[in-house]
Amino acid sequence: MLAEHFDVVWVEGELSNLATPTSGHLYFTLKDADAQVRCALFRQQARYLCFRPENGMQVLARAQVSLYEPRGDYQLVVESLEQAGDGALQRAFEALKKKLAAEGLFDATRKRPIPRLPNRIGVITSPTGAAVRDIVTVLKRRFPAIAVTILPVKVQGTEAKFEIVKAIQAADRSGLCDVLILARGGGSLEDLWAFNEELSPAPSYACETPVITGVGHEIDLTI
Repeated sequence: MLAEHFDVVWVEGELSNLATPTSGHLYFTLKDADAQVRCALFRQQARYLCFRPENGMQVLARAQVSLYEPRGDYQLVVESLEQAGDGALQRAFEALKKKLAAEGLFDATRKRPIPRLPNRIGVITSPTGAAVRDIVTVLKRRFPAIAVTILPVKVQGTEAKFEIVKAIQAADRSGLCDVLILARGGGSLEDLWAFNEELSPAPSYACETPVITGVGHEIDLTI
């Protein structure tokens, strides 16, 4: 009755009570702040794991709802297990990078030459973040005669990617700027995700105006 009613479910939680007997099966508990559920990942499925499960790890399980009759325990029989949060995001990032590279979006021959002495620089970023202050300070120090136009956008959250695309396209159509800088400060992979979605690189690739990106800290890498 449980299997018929629930079919396949996706459950996210923290791994705990992980047991790895010699049989190759994995037994563990998925928990959050309010609840927990016993889980079993059998050897046939466990061999397809691309990471080593550990207690405390946040995971996403695809499972069948079941009952272990000998103990009368409701449990999840896990069919696949993947890392949640940054782990899942990192895999999505790598997959998209590979796809876009195959389409030629990272081809160095597509890079636009940057003018040696631009008349106007457009800066696409949050008007209140640290990045815009740093950029303006450096530009004033190095060549204060160059005009700077701030094109304000959100740089985090679900609406950010749409605002960034519109700003790049509008600046390119206007022809007012000789070069564009797309920038934001550092953050987690999730914070920077607006720059890692498939919509993000297309307008820069099609833009006739050269676009320079400065997203995150030196160690951060975005699409």
